[in-house]
Amino acid sequence: MRIKTLAAIIFSTFIFLHCFPSMVLASFNKIQLPPNATGPEALAFELETGRFYTGIADGRILKYQGRTAGFVDFGFAAPNWSKSVCDGTNTANPNPACGRAVGMALHHATKKLYVCDAFFGFGVLGPKGGLVTQLSTSADGEPYRFCDAVDVHQRTGNVYFTDTSAVYDIRQLAIAVSTKDSTGRLLKYDLKTKQVTVLFRNLSGAAGVAVDEKEKFVLVSEFITNMTVKIWLQGPKDKKFDIINRKPIPDNIKRTTSGNFWLAASMVNQRTQSIVPIGQRIKAFGTVLQTVNFKR
Repeated sequence: MRIKTLAAIIFSTFIFLHCFPSMVLASFNKIQLPPNATGPEALAFELETGRFYTGIADGRILKYQGRTAGFVDFGFAAPNWSKSVCDGTNTANPNPACGRAVGMALHHATKKLYVCDAFFGFGVLGPKGGLVTQLSTSADGEPYRFCDAVDVHQRTGNVYFTDTSAVYDIRQLAIAVSTKDSTGRLLKYDLKTKQVTVLFRNLSGAAGVAVDEKEKFVLVSEFITNMTVKIWLQGPKDKKFDIINRKPIPDNIKRTTSGNFWLAASMVNQRTQSIVPIGQRIKAFGTVLQTVNFKR
């Protein structure tokens, strides 16, 4: 969990800069969170406004409104969320009573924010925020143990998300890694039918997800097996996959408006045993276009 969270914290501003292809990375800066807010995980961006959403350790979803206004509370998934109970919750000890939004994606046409909460499943928030409306807590009779990453296909409104494990929840990640759990799933929420279907099984630590602009494939990162796969959604390779990247401990993935992808990952420095967070800009077939080391 420590590895995943560190990558997310340092990667936040980095992904923001690169969701717009006209921007070139010259430097990056950390954005200060509000007091007592820790563990930012997942990001969803408005188009060209500089505003974005992120989930934090105490279960709240925050909205960043720019340098002057900073962060404001936007939403939460726990029906009985309480400041007295949840304030001060840290990343290492998530509280089921508070929720933990670890994945989110914004559908720009409807301004709906789709959310994966590790304890409360898959849901959605309207433009005014508030309590997440629960859309699904299980698929094919199996409950989500760890609803994780989300992405929206902007043209159709279909939503793709991952359930990291069918056995272990967010508090048991160390066990999932040590046992090499491979019960993760890729799922699809059909906007027209309002139904969730399982597209792919036996993923090992399914974390990040990013759908192709034409909805031909989905990229999914697997942090237990240290690889990113391309799962085909149509054509002769439908429901088959290709391994496109073997970067250690991959996590969140975001597609840029130019059609490439940014992948957050972490490596362990063998000499110092310290964690080195990196970002890689890759093509759809895995070709690495740029690597940024955030330890420098």
